[in-house]
Amino acid sequence: MNNYDQQPRTTVNTEVGLNSFMTKMFGWMAAAVLVSAVTAYLMIPMASQAQGLHGAGLWLPIIVWFILPFVISGQSMKRPTVALVGLFVYAVITGGVISTYAMVFSINTMAAAFVSSAAVFVTMAGIGAFTKKDLTKIGTQATGALIGLIVAMIVNMFLRMPLASLILSFAAVIIFSALTAWDTQRMQKMYLQYGDQVSTTGLAVNGALQLYLDFVNLFLQLLQIFGIFGGNND
Repeated sequence: MNNYDQQPRTTVNTEVGLNSFMTKMFGWMAAAVLVSAVTAYLMIPMASQAQGLHGAGLWLPIIVWFILPFVISGQSMKRPTVALVGLFVYAVITGGVISTYAMVFSINTMAAAFVSSAAVFVTMAGIGAFTKKDLTKIGTQATGALIGLIVAMIVNMFLRMPLASLILSFAAVIIFSALTAWDTQRMQKMYLQYGDQVSTTGLAVNGALQLYLDFVNLFLQLLQIFGIFGGNND
């Protein structure tokens, strides 16, 4: 009798723990997105000053922006609280970077890209959370495609081909949509496999960071697409 009594209880406890973990992870991710959005809005009036930056004043923030996610990810399991603070610091920096896009794109275009990104993200995260299909293969393929995409984007920075930019942006949206679903499912599996062995807070911070990066990249690529179709500032 005891074995039969314990099995449902274990299942319920696992589901409750997983739901709590996912709520925490998406809550922190959403909070980071909100911090970036508010920061970008508040810094738009100062964005024009970035045009006058040269040398270290221009490149240092960009270098920090690229490196900080690796630092946060590396600290997430060792010092979760430090990593969580780092996530919101990174969200502020990202908001500052995004504010500079207001010099190129209209506010309406940026708002449309944000809403569209949110819709795509919620849809793909929902698929990742509830699908019974293993998305590992799709995630691996998307990661490989992302590497090729980065190389192609770097090459196009020198070629400056508008059509290529449009195609690459559409490809990026597809890739980051797939990564959103995969990252969501992957974090679920990691919690179920390692949740009793590692800091669940650290795991949630790591997941929030990955999903935040997926969202930001979706937004930036959709912004490029909307801009190409007439959303640039004159």
